[in-house]
Amino acid sequence: AIIVYRLPWTWKCSKLLMKFIHAGLNTIAMILAIVSMVAVFEFHNASNIPNMYSLHSWIGLTAVIFYSLQLFLGFAVFLLPFAPVPLREALMPIHVYSGLTIFATVIATALMGITEKLIFSLKNPAYSTSPPEATFVNCLGLLLVIFGALILWMASRPHWKRPPEENAKLLRPIGGTPEGTEEESTVTDGSNTDKSDMRINSEAARKNLKLDEAGQRSTM
Repeated sequence: AIIVYRLPWTWKCSKLLMKFIHAGLNTIAMILAIVSMVAVFEFHNASNIPNMYSLHSWIGLTAVIFYSLQLFLGFAVFLLPFAPVPLREALMPIHVYSGLTIFATVIATALMGITEKLIFSLKNPAYSTSPPEATFVNCLGLLLVIFGALILWMASRPHWKRPPEENAKLLRPIGGTPEGTEEESTVTDGSNTDKSDMRINSEAARKNLKLDEAGQRSTM
């Protein structure tokens, strides 16, 4: 969901479609997180295991709570068309930063969780003797770190950012033509009024693009 805007082969797709894909992937992840948490609490209760006593559980629950808030605010501000542009501009840096922070927190929670499970589960042979199970899960943890690092790298590189000119069609006024297109160049000298209207529309489109840039781009 984080890198859906960062893949070059998606840049030719409409921005609205990518917004729905971004929101849909995050919604699926949120549903899976809730199902997982319910399963964990039911397992603990059935096995008479205390709940919420480890750092893994504290950070995990915190990540889920903030993720739900991030998803709700993302829907309300960036997906629905009711939020004013100044609000989008103010919340976009927070939205991006909090999304990346939540993602990094989830990676850390997963690493703590698999380590905790190994320590509690491997008794004979013990975890400290590096049995095959321990080696396998430790390699899984390294892969999680590499995966997280790659996603954060892609999300922070400017050249992976969706080009802003791809948003011109979304912001272009009805009947207007972006500056420098073939339609504008074919207007004859006798239609000065049409030329003037076209320039006004182009200036309005550029102004709208600048004002709504924060609301039209998203990393998370």
